[in-house]
Amino acid sequence: MAVARRTFLSGLATAALTASSSRGVAAQTPGARNVVLVHGLFADGSCWSEVIPHLQAAGLNVTSVQNPLTTLDEAVAAAKRALARQDGPTVLVGHSFAGMIVTEAGIDPKVSALVYIAARAPDAGEDYTALAKTYPTPPASAGIVFDGDEGRLSEAAFLHDFAGDLPEAKARVLYAVQEPFQRALLTGKTTHAAWHSKPSFYAISTEDRTINPDLQRFMAKRMAAKTIELKSSHLSLLSHPREVSDLILEAAGRRA
Repeated sequence: MAVARRTFLSGLATAALTASSSRGVAAQTPGARNVVLVHGLFADGSCWSEVIPHLQAAGLNVTSVQNPLTTLDEAVAAAKRALARQDGPTVLVGHSFAGMIVTEAGIDPKVSALVYIAARAPDAGEDYTALAKTYPTPPASAGIVFDGDEGRLSEAAFLHDFAGDLPEAKARVLYAVQEPFQRALLTGKTTHAAWHSKPSFYAISTEDRTINPDLQRFMAKRMAAKTIELKSSHLSLLSHPREVSDLILEAAGRRA
């Protein structure tokens, strides 16, 4: 009987600690008035079109960066220019490859929180490609095709491995407007890891065929991010815009 009571009390203590920790994340997240969104490979700034209205309806000023997809330094510079235009605390959000950009540019003092949407989240100086190779290779990798130094995703890989849970007609439109990337972009390494010092949030795509879901879980756990899991393809920002928006709103201090 005594053992059962101790077990019960221990369970209550654990639950209280968990609840306290969850409240602590929200309490430690500074309020923000701005959101800067950064897209990854095979996309452009319009890929946030389903998320932006939700954020604007909540009264946030939203900017979607047109990532040049040339080199990491130039991509980070584009994000920094957008951050420089913000007035006050800003949530910096990256999808996919743009997690590299968020990780590097997120040290900006205006950035109050970081949000990763099925995104890369390397440590400073870490070889992300080597890290990714410690997990099973996702199917989309085989669909990357190069024309000289310019890369893009094949139609089959885009439809089935990148945007697999979107209506095919919509996925085909996205495929038609995908931005090519330069091979040099893939060789860049971050020199800072903002998630060491900024509140971080992560949306894992459990059906992702572009970045291994277990790799996403590893990165989210390593940064001690507030994490949600979505039964989604790599493009959760289009297939689950409400959930993605809610996570960003939480990072902005708009939700408990």
